[in-house]
Amino acid sequence: MSYSTVSPQTLYQARPELQTELPKVRQHLHQRLKPHINQTVRVQTMDHHVYEGTIVHIDADHLYIRVPQPHHSPSPGTPTPYRSYTYNNVILPLVLYTLLVIVLLS
Repeated sequence: MSYSTVSPQTLYQARPELQTELPKVRQHLHQRLKPHINQTVRVQTMDHHVYEGTIVHIDADHLYIRVPQPHHSPSPGTPTPYRSYTYNNVILPLVLYTLLVIVLLS
């Protein structure tokens, strides 16, 4: 595989103030959310998606919430191997810097 000898072009670089602000936001979220692991929350992202679930973990970049999934009965005539695949709880990783509002529900 040959590599181009053209200089790489920077497509994006975070502004210096953003580079200093994001770590502060992450630290603040960790301090606020860690005590509420295993509690139910409603989360709204900056893209206006809303999720309700239970906080199961938080790491450097993500908030993980368990989101209950509705049970769907298989259609009549569905072959048996396909009937057993249902997800009761899904763990949803949400990127910390996209979170807008987190409301404690329990």
